[in-house]
Amino acid sequence: MSERVWLITGASRGLGRALVERCLEAGDTVVATARKASTLEDLRGTYGDALIAKDLDVTDRDATFRVVREAVDQVGRIDVLVANAGYGLGGGVEEVSEAQARDQVEVNLFGALWSMQAVLPTMRAQGSGHVLPISSVGGVGAFPNTGLYHATKWGLEGMSESLAQEVAGFGVRLTIIEPGPFRTDWNGGSMVRADPVPAYDDALGARREAMDGRGAFTQPGDPRRAADAMREVVASGEPPLRLLLGNAAADLAPKLWQQRIDEASAWERLARGADFPAGD
Repeated sequence: MSERVWLITGASRGLGRALVERCLEAGDTVVATARKASTLEDLRGTYGDALIAKDLDVTDRDATFRVVREAVDQVGRIDVLVANAGYGLGGGVEEVSEAQARDQVEVNLFGALWSMQAVLPTMRAQGSGHVLPISSVGGVGAFPNTGLYHATKWGLEGMSESLAQEVAGFGVRLTIIEPGPFRTDWNGGSMVRADPVPAYDDALGARREAMDGRGAFTQPGDPRRAADAMREVVASGEPPLRLLLGNAAADLAPKLWQQRIDEASAWERLARGADFPAGD
């Protein structure tokens, strides 16, 4: 199939917007959702009916299912789901409010879950499809001042790895996308920040300063090149379960994996001593 139908959530900016543009440029059809789909209207004049822009708050499960039904009714299928909707939450674990914590989980984790649940019946019926949950190198390792963000990405990774095994028999593939720092608004206006607790000024001061939004558009990652990489993965006959994006992610992830291997080896005696004795 030379032309695909993509459903991309969180498509108004950043990686989502770049992917929408690259898919349209390649002649694909894109169902692009955002809280304000009007932000995509500037593409209508160039791509016409190839772009289907829909308002969607991914935390609304019923609305997510409705948008997917409407899209399938209109174009007949969905070949790729990119569960991209999400945002960053800056703040120490003790600093974030209940509302901030719940909102982060609702968007980053449940939003992806509802999107997957809405699309999978169509993909199973087709006997084909590819799901791309947008995680982060923050789904591989964790850093101070973003604990709740990491919680959602680690949750997304575990959920997605299970799903990949559950749907493989239906011809549906899944690749978890793990970007490093990209030149998007993640660290800018889209980030929510908790009120600081003075007791953590020394521990979190440097991280707070690094995440103050002023460097949001100086990151090394190019969203359009990331979009090209995702398109290449979808076109692959043997796509990976995980795809790191950007030099920072490609450098950091192996170091984190090695640290875990080394630590497990160092404490292997205690790990193996926790079973009943052989023959007991």
